[in-house]
Amino acid sequence: MTVRSSPAGAFLPELAIPRRRIGSRTFDFGQRVAVMAIVNRTPDSFHNQGRTFALPRAVEAVQRAVADGADWVDIGGQPFSPGPPVSVEGELARVLPVIAAARAHSPAVISVDTYRPEVARQAIDAGADVVNDTSGLHDPRLAEVVADSAATLVITHSLAAPRTPYPRPSYRDVVVEVADFLRRRVALAISHGVPAERIIVDPGHDLNKNTHHSLELTRRLPEIAGLGYPTLVAVSNKDFIGETLDLPREERLPGTLAAVVICILYGARIVRVHDVAPAVAATRMAEAVLGLRPPATARHNLG
Repeated sequence: MTVRSSPAGAFLPELAIPRRRIGSRTFDFGQRVAVMAIVNRTPDSFHNQGRTFALPRAVEAVQRAVADGADWVDIGGQPFSPGPPVSVEGELARVLPVIAAARAHSPAVISVDTYRPEVARQAIDAGADVVNDTSGLHDPRLAEVVADSAATLVITHSLAAPRTPYPRPSYRDVVVEVADFLRRRVALAISHGVPAERIIVDPGHDLNKNTHHSLELTRRLPEIAGLGYPTLVAVSNKDFIGETLDLPREERLPGTLAAVVICILYGARIVRVHDVAPAVAATRMAEAVLGLRPPATARHNLG
């Protein structure tokens, strides 16, 4: 693990390849944090319970997210949580029209949240710049699809097969085991042809983990960020926040913003969120505290 301390006492990871071209955008993850908006076209999504399932609502959500300052939009057609799987055809019918509409109207990075090679291939053809695989390369053929394109791959730690229950997850040391998993899956992706400069890692808060595990991952996030790849965190409104604060999903925004800022201070460089505008403000403030971004204006007590 390689980290360096910032003047603010936070951890600034030494990334092997901080400057990335993703779609039409260039990010220097050594100097900036990207905000990824979540748009789930599912009737049973974790957070919005189907409010963006209808195609017009999903397209509106993409447009609103970009207007609110999102750098990136993540489009999903089925949840990670246990339940009946959506067919490949059904998942494609959900995500492709949203990807096409987003690509036609926005320069933002577009990712598809899928673990299926067939969906990933068609999503990339429709304009997706990133494949966000919450299964951690459960199907290694997904890496081959990414390798045959210009797309970036997000590798997330999770243990269960997609949509499969995983009761009472247990780890001897959750952070050590998550870091080891990510190292091995990154090596697998590279062996299938995905260049290192097109890999991002995600420790998978709450995915096959309990609240204690997710809190431990947050406080020790520098050990994940220190792997040398840009670290994405998906903490928005998750159960570890709800259980920590004893709050229902609709009241978790303050806890989400606290977790987002802590993760940025500890090395996260992409934050995946539901509530874009407040998350953008929190992210930009964290960047300024870290010395990564100047204030938008500076007039106070400057005469």
